[in-house]
Amino acid sequence: MKSISDLGNLSGKKVLIRCDLNVPLDGDKITDDGRIRASVPTLNALREAGAAVIVLAHLGRPKGQVKPEFSLAPAAKRLGELLGTDVQLASDVVGESAQQLAAGLGDGDVMMCENVRYEPAEESKDEAERAELAKKYAALGADVFVSDGFGVVHRKQASVYDVAKILPNAAGKLVEKEVEVLKQLTTETKSPYVVVLGGSKVSDKLKVIDNLLKTADTLVIGGGMLYTFLKANGHEVGTSLLEEDQVETCKNYLAEAEKLGKQIVLPTDVVVAPEFNADAPATVVAADSIPADQMGLDIGPESAQAFANVIRSAHTVFWNGPMGVFEMAAFANGTREVAEALTKVDGLSVVGGGDSASAVRALGFADEDFGHISTGGGASLEYLEGKELPGLSALADN
Repeated sequence: MKSISDLGNLSGKKVLIRCDLNVPLDGDKITDDGRIRASVPTLNALREAGAAVIVLAHLGRPKGQVKPEFSLAPAAKRLGELLGTDVQLASDVVGESAQQLAAGLGDGDVMMCENVRYEPAEESKDEAERAELAKKYAALGADVFVSDGFGVVHRKQASVYDVAKILPNAAGKLVEKEVEVLKQLTTETKSPYVVVLGGSKVSDKLKVIDNLLKTADTLVIGGGMLYTFLKANGHEVGTSLLEEDQVETCKNYLAEAEKLGKQIVLPTDVVVAPEFNADAPATVVAADSIPADQMGLDIGPESAQAFANVIRSAHTVFWNGPMGVFEMAAFANGTREVAEALTKVDGLSVVGGGDSASAVRALGFADEDFGHISTGGGASLEYLEGKELPGLSALADN
């Protein structure tokens, strides 16, 4: 992969850049602007180099249809505030509005095309369709392409993969940083290496668990996925989230870990409630004694302390997935304790994007408290699985 500095003199040139501005919204209010803030260093570097910048990004899943609720208007406004300049938003992706704004850009100016996923070809499985759209992106007058949307580099999409095939390209500062950190989690790891996995489903993380059993020293399991592991140990899980078809898989993981001399740490207590509700009465019970009419919604206080101790003793920690329903105060303690422990790691602590990144900010932690907060949960996990990420391979090929 080339860096921006490898692109030569950018003064007077138009740079097409793929950013990941897929931020959570409450109406038109951004509830977590972390991904937008993460895009600023690269954009500032391009502007300082004298380039005119055309931003490509997506929001949500409009599935090839123009839906106002998925407009990038809130992202364009927030980006303008962070850059200290007006970021003009085209009313279309590659149509007349985008073409006119691109043609009028001066050195250091920034514009944004509307949500690339308004275009059906953006996510098409047909390579020819994607290639045609990529040509339209390039035809906005772009001299070079910069890939800085790490959260989408695992997608073979027109604005991520295909456009990199037809323009001179480079990785942005964000993508470079993400890859550098992930290399430290795969090939340059300092032990003890602890991986904390949460979130709702074991099935979302099957391949990453397979790979991490070879590289990590300890896997700590929380979130909704822990109940399938508890079931694999023969315990009652009540009405908790359960993937019955993955119980045997979890049994195999537990056996494989023992064979390899690795640890899979499960909670000893959990917080349960009769229903999924912020006002439901919460009770702490032993992990092997969940009542049949209750559901687990967080790890218990004893487990939170045990998890924190394991994390603090590590030199390298990767965390992906909250420990419970952190959005509800009664079920947020486990996630808060894990986050707090990561801030005390003497080494590299990585928050693996997605819900984990939203959780640490919602719970009042600052980005600087951690070694790195990834902007791409899915991309991070696929990298740790050992998969080839199309958006990165396209940069390496050109």
